[in-house]
Amino acid sequence: MNVLVTGAAGYVGSVCAEILLQHGYAVVVVDSLVGGHLAAVPSGCVFHECDLFDTKRLDKIFASSKIDAVMHFAAEALVEKSMREPSTFYRVNVAGGIHLLDAMVRHEVKKIVFSSSAAVYGEPKVVPIPEDHAKAPINPYGQTKRLFENILADYGRYADVQHASLRYFNAAGASGERGEAHPVETHVIPKILEAASGTIPQFEIRGTDYATPDGTCVRDYVHIMDIAEAHVKALAAIDSISGEAFNVGNSRGYSIREVVDTARRVTGRPIPAKETNRRPGDPAVLVADGQKIRRMLGWTPQYSTLASIIESAWDWKLAHPNGYADTPIDAARGGSKLT
Repeated sequence: MNVLVTGAAGYVGSVCAEILLQHGYAVVVVDSLVGGHLAAVPSGCVFHECDLFDTKRLDKIFASSKIDAVMHFAAEALVEKSMREPSTFYRVNVAGGIHLLDAMVRHEVKKIVFSSSAAVYGEPKVVPIPEDHAKAPINPYGQTKRLFENILADYGRYADVQHASLRYFNAAGASGERGEAHPVETHVIPKILEAASGTIPQFEIRGTDYATPDGTCVRDYVHIMDIAEAHVKALAAIDSISGEAFNVGNSRGYSIREVVDTARRVTGRPIPAKETNRRPGDPAVLVADGQKIRRMLGWTPQYSTLASIIESAWDWKLAHPNGYADTPIDAARGGSKLT
């Protein structure tokens, strides 16, 4: 099966492309490289530098590659940025996704697995959060994910597009070759590890007055390799699960203080921390109810402890202290196979 993966030069997309290859899929990558790293794209993929708004190039890729299914990761993903630049998120996450769906319809590609988010729930009324929980996003990032899920439902009804949405919670960790590297890091675990390595002087605990046991946000951290396996399982079962959304998490929450303490034990570093004001758009608690994905897809996390997740991220950071900047990029662009 030929799978088109959008955003595979990014964190989640690159690891999912890696796992797809391991499962024997042929992988075609589309990425604009605006926020991704060409060096993150696994060898064995066919890479095309292409913006989803480039309709002509997108049509050529679909026509030449005989695509059977799509995994869609290309998106703006930083909550804080979405509060400052909502228009960017609606353009990329919604309008860009519609361009992709229209290309699929034109080329009769009927299967898509969508990278959604727990941000669709907003402030939860019930914890752990089930998939049928009310959807009330409190930031534009979550709004765009929820809106695109609704758009997928319309394309399912009117264009027979089979679709599944995976709402993962806090993606973290690394595979042996790929990890999280952003020009400006905002995610909790990589930010803590920047403080552990001395890249930044201290980690900022953003908000200590939440209605949680220690006053800091509580999150459900899920290993990136487990997320990738969930996508592969969803694709394999798409005929029977079309229209469904699944939480992807460990169903265990950790406060920010607990994450810092665990990172100190894993790294053996002191990791200075400073308490600061809340970050806009952050719910107090996000923890997944994972019963549905276990029941319908047979998925269970293989890297379920916070320590194992942080250890994999730390190992990758030690091996790649400059992220992907220290990885030679000799691959040609524009549709050639990366080697």
